[in-house]
Amino acid sequence: MSSLSDVRLSVLDLAPIPDGSDAGTALRNTIDLARHTERLGYHRYWVAEHHNMPGIASSATVVLISHVADATERIRVGSGGIMLPNHAPLIVAEQFGMLEALHPGRIDLGIGRAPGTDQRTALAVRGSRAALSAEDFPQQLAELMAYFEPDEGRAVNAVPAAGNKPPFWLLGSSGFSAQLAGMLGLPFAFAHHFSARNTLPAVRLYRESFRPSATLPEPYLALGAAVFCAETDERAEWLAAPSGLTFLSLSRGRPIPLPSPEAAAAYPYTEVERQIIAGRMDSNIIGAPETVRKGLEELVSDTGADELIITTMTHGHEDRLRSYELVADLTH
Repeated sequence: MSSLSDVRLSVLDLAPIPDGSDAGTALRNTIDLARHTERLGYHRYWVAEHHNMPGIASSATVVLISHVADATERIRVGSGGIMLPNHAPLIVAEQFGMLEALHPGRIDLGIGRAPGTDQRTALAVRGSRAALSAEDFPQQLAELMAYFEPDEGRAVNAVPAAGNKPPFWLLGSSGFSAQLAGMLGLPFAFAHHFSARNTLPAVRLYRESFRPSATLPEPYLALGAAVFCAETDERAEWLAAPSGLTFLSLSRGRPIPLPSPEAAAAYPYTEVERQIIAGRMDSNIIGAPETVRKGLEELVSDTGADELIITTMTHGHEDRLRSYELVADLTH
């Protein structure tokens, strides 16, 4: 049975934009956090693709990955993930082949099939209603992977993808990607932080579907986990509260910058709103170090995860740095 000391710790960053701040500051904070977590010994640093979100600055994911890789030395850097239906497979292959060529052995290509936004914005990203369906995802993925293989007389090649293939990951929040990742023999990252009710079924399906591949002889499972760690349980709850208000606004189609703890505390929640937030935050691991240790140990024990990819969205940058410090200390 796995324990917390047996798993790798990694980072998922959405480059949060706090209320009263701006995207430039958020992106500089991402670079600072990447350097900080590299020093703390985190294994990989992923950034997520979201569009039309006033509280998230990581929309141009590949650009941000490049800057993070340039600013660090050892930590793996990648996408958590690239939403493949938003992009032509050729372009993704060119971009990640170039990243791998520039930073050999440090780049991850995590792929998802969701739009990373609402349907109206997805239409603006993809350019046509015909491209909005996710049904073509397996074919898009196969095309993308083929561009990284040696030229076999293809009329179109992705330069410099051939010979510069980063590890592929599939990301998901349901059983579809879990099963596909298993069938292809790929590592799988499940979004436990926003789809906790599907975690155990998806994990089981991934392992049952797994077929060894040339790059992965056994299943490899990473879980996205939302964690808020501070010196006391009360302080951690205070820092986590803005995420609940952010989700509430998003669920009503009104995304907002990340509010301050003071704004979250002052909001006049109805009982129904409190229930909505509680349902979302229930899977978050929030508290002082020992509280967080117990939560993470339970998650690892229940799932047998090989890696935890931790996301922490706090209004204050120093609070986010400190949370990752305290979590890193749990494994020492």
